[in-house]
Amino acid sequence: MILRFVILCALFLFIEFYSYQAFRTLIKLRWALIAYQVISVLLLAFIIYSFTQFDRSVGQTKYTMFTMGLMLMVYVPKIVLTLVMFGEDIFRIGVSILNYCMYNAPRKEMMPDRRKFISQLALGLAAVPFLSLIYGIFEGKYNFKVIKQTIFFPDLPDAFDGFKITQISDVHSGSFDNPEKINYAIDLINDQESDMILFTGDIVNTHAKEMHPWLDTFNRIKEYKYGKFSVLGNHDYGEYVSWPSEKEKDENFQGIKNLYHQIGFKLLLNEHIYIQKGNDKIALIGVENWGKNFKKAGDLNKASQNVAEEDFKILMSHDPSHWEYEIKEHPKNFHLTLSGHTHGMQFGIEIPGYFKWSLAQYIYKQWAGLYENVGRYVYVNRGFGFHAYPGRVGIMPEITVIELKKGNSVA
Repeated sequence: MILRFVILCALFLFIEFYSYQAFRTLIKLRWALIAYQVISVLLLAFIIYSFTQFDRSVGQTKYTMFTMGLMLMVYVPKIVLTLVMFGEDIFRIGVSILNYCMYNAPRKEMMPDRRKFISQLALGLAAVPFLSLIYGIFEGKYNFKVIKQTIFFPDLPDAFDGFKITQISDVHSGSFDNPEKINYAIDLINDQESDMILFTGDIVNTHAKEMHPWLDTFNRIKEYKYGKFSVLGNHDYGEYVSWPSEKEKDENFQGIKNLYHQIGFKLLLNEHIYIQKGNDKIALIGVENWGKNFKKAGDLNKASQNVAEEDFKILMSHDPSHWEYEIKEHPKNFHLTLSGHTHGMQFGIEIPGYFKWSLAQYIYKQWAGLYENVGRYVYVNRGFGFHAYPGRVGIMPEITVIELKKGNSVA
């Protein structure tokens, strides 16, 4: 613990030192440099103090999200400054060694001065994440996108050719602060001409009461001919806070399960139903949360008991790591899995159809969008809400519309 604290302090000092070098190269006014140092110390002290006040019996609050947003706004740009300035120092050391070995330069002339344009470049690069994070907090977190995906299956029952599914995931209602924007998102959901809607978990951050102010809003989601179904996400179990007693934790969990019913969704708990259309049917299977690094309450075999291998199957499982470790090669052949969970880390770069990058990809093999393995698919929704960082940069909140088509290619 002490070693970890020492390493963390050393890292912060390293970042602060090199960030200061960029400003010192460009700014010659002593009072301005002192002001920069004072502001940096005060911000760091506030961030450290705020994190030490975190109450595990309460969990995430608007205050903790503000602190996380502030920390990212301060230190992500400073990390960029550090990388550039430290890189310049490596170059300067290389030049000084060359001057000493080849030209026998005097000591005072060995190390070249910092270059002004490098500091200007560093500050310019640092401004990109700084402005992006501000945008993410004030605009990005409610910049809802409807993403449409067509998936072809050669064995799709004929009656379901063209069947459309709206998917939402990771609502995290305890983070919301703008009713107008959430109502706009509900309107977007209702505007989609889908046959069924599926909600793949995380209705709250921790407490059932977080959703209470939003029940009327989510009850505006229209009825669907083939139903409204949901599963639980890892946050729905209330396991990220400490509880006075198991009884209170259980009561909260029951309250969270009831929330899905209160907004008109049937919650599938390691079970399945059949969706009938004409003379054909498909199996809709819902498992509780199963994550490689999170709660493993999902029971795939129980949920699919009595479902035949030849049945066409849609599976709802909150965490996409479940697909990677249990589903994609399961002998029962789950045709399409719908997941969420990752949020795409709420930060990344995405050019639809061409390029996407996020730190999430170093944690999850399937983290946003559609993935395939020998004709079996998983779609990972980027999430409706936000958590921890109160914003989104590059990876926007998503409402997914998936159309099932009979055929042999993906469009």
